[in-house]
Amino acid sequence: MTYQNYSLKQLQQIDAAHHLHPFTDHKEMRGAGSRIITHANGPFIYDSEGTEILDGMAGLWCVNIGYGRDELAEAAYAQMKELPYYNSFFKCSTPTPVLLSKKLAEIAPKHVNQVFYGSSGSEANDTALRLVRHYWVLEGQQEKNRIISRKMAYHGSTVAGTSLGGMDGMHKQLNGAVPNIVHVMMPYAYELALPGESDHDFGLRAAGAVEEAILEAGADKVAAFIGEPVMGAGGVKIPPASYWPEVQRICRKYDVLLMLDEVITGYGRTGEWFAAQTLGIEPDTITTAKALTSGYQPLSALLVGDRIASTLVEKGGEFNHGYTYSGHPVACAVALKNLEIIEREGLVDRVRNDTGPYFAKALQERIAGHDLVGEVRSIGLMGAIEIVKDKATKERFLPAGSAAVTVRDYAIANGMMLRATGDTMILSPPLIWTRDTIDMACDRISKALDLAQADLSKR
Repeated sequence: MTYQNYSLKQLQQIDAAHHLHPFTDHKEMRGAGSRIITHANGPFIYDSEGTEILDGMAGLWCVNIGYGRDELAEAAYAQMKELPYYNSFFKCSTPTPVLLSKKLAEIAPKHVNQVFYGSSGSEANDTALRLVRHYWVLEGQQEKNRIISRKMAYHGSTVAGTSLGGMDGMHKQLNGAVPNIVHVMMPYAYELALPGESDHDFGLRAAGAVEEAILEAGADKVAAFIGEPVMGAGGVKIPPASYWPEVQRICRKYDVLLMLDEVITGYGRTGEWFAAQTLGIEPDTITTAKALTSGYQPLSALLVGDRIASTLVEKGGEFNHGYTYSGHPVACAVALKNLEIIEREGLVDRVRNDTGPYFAKALQERIAGHDLVGEVRSIGLMGAIEIVKDKATKERFLPAGSAAVTVRDYAIANGMMLRATGDTMILSPPLIWTRDTIDMACDRISKALDLAQADLSKR
């Protein structure tokens, strides 16, 4: 590859001169220099110095089948040779999005049978917002356009995605969000449960915030509620078992559509194809991306339930929305092969019956007892470690988030890629992880926690 003609320093200098990174303090990064990842294989990534790092984040929540899969490269090459691109406009289609749509309808919840393609989860959430509001216009209720979301939710970085999300820092930089989107409390029992409040009761109270928002606006003004089954980028916040059934009951009671954001949880992460199936949710839309191609190609798929789809077909009229790369034939070819591999290797069943339970047990037995850890939690192959100064009182280190960054830096230095979100360490490894890989991860996380504790005690 051409990068081999450049030294690390040269690559860093070029990167600093020309490349603006997402979610980055560029002044800080350019002072230190970026980490250059050059290749990867299986569950490991490698930097320009040859350092092997166990990837605990599956790239960015997406590389479910691991790195170095020749079959995906071959599928892309074959499709590029046959038909590298054609659009889905002008009443045209190409074979791979047609076949992928059929496959997605087979693995999705039974009432979900239609697909709209984009290139990212952000685009898919834009589409979901547009589609839901368009649906209510077709139904003669154009004033039913308010969306209820949650604080600390993450639904992407476009203007609409940022507006749907509940990240205060993102809202501040946006300086003008899409109107008629409101945010209610998140189901985060570790910090928000009242003293003595059970998980069950907290889940009902958190769901009740959705009902309060509907009543405040008037049910005739509320189009939908949007939520991640498990809040991912906000810190792997897993709601109590009582939460989603109550949210669903409330949405049905007031005829409010349910938009599920499974950009992170889709395609096996929770031990089913979709977290909707794991948690018994029956959504009207399911936003997916990331693991649809295991990150090998940019592709998103908004899965649309029969209620919305039937109105689109029966009422008619043009849906004035779409992207140049909607249903890109190469991306869809890679997605088909990716889903074939997940199915052939039984990765969804493995997460549900083997590695998911083992992952939960390992976190509890090997990580939860550490002095810096207030709580561990997981679902499938998705986990969180709360970093605290005092386990009993849940007191955090100051400034907020600094201790988690310290843990993250020691983890990476010792061959373990973790992400810090606020005061929470989060994990979302490739689904190819085995029990041995989980043990390796726990060894490296434990070491990082010990080193961070020694460092933090000096401060």
